[in-house]
Amino acid sequence: MFQGETAITLDDKGRAAIPAAYRDLVSKSSGNRLVITYNPFENGCLWIFPQDEWEQVRDRVNKLPNVKAVHRNLQMKLVGAAAHVEPDGNGRILLPARQREVTGLEKRAVLLGMGNKFELWNEQVHLAKIRETISEDQITEEMAELTL
Repeated sequence: MFQGETAITLDDKGRAAIPAAYRDLVSKSSGNRLVITYNPFENGCLWIFPQDEWEQVRDRVNKLPNVKAVHRNLQMKLVGAAAHVEPDGNGRILLPARQREVTGLEKRAVLLGMGNKFELWNEQVHLAKIRETISEDQITEEMAELTL
């Protein structure tokens, strides 16, 4: 399980280092293979899945009937844009140029461990997002049942 927030730097080639604390977990859970794709729900963010987790997500998304435009849109952003990567000897992954461009990822970024995947955020977009508060009228029934 991935959790935590790490400020990271992308090098001039568009590589990002997986924090050392996660490298063994990535290696064990996915044979050191990762899949990078768009976050279909928020701008400025990529999702990074271990290969085994990705296959489950991919299969569920592909089972959606593609006669609905929203399903095709989700399939395009997740499955159609997916790129397989493998960390190098220094734990770095090369982020596809197109995905960096679309999400506005530049030198400074934020990597979040989100359970079964990572989220890689443009630093400024993440900062704005994290500063947003959840108002009472946004609280869902499921959230209200949580004991925090």
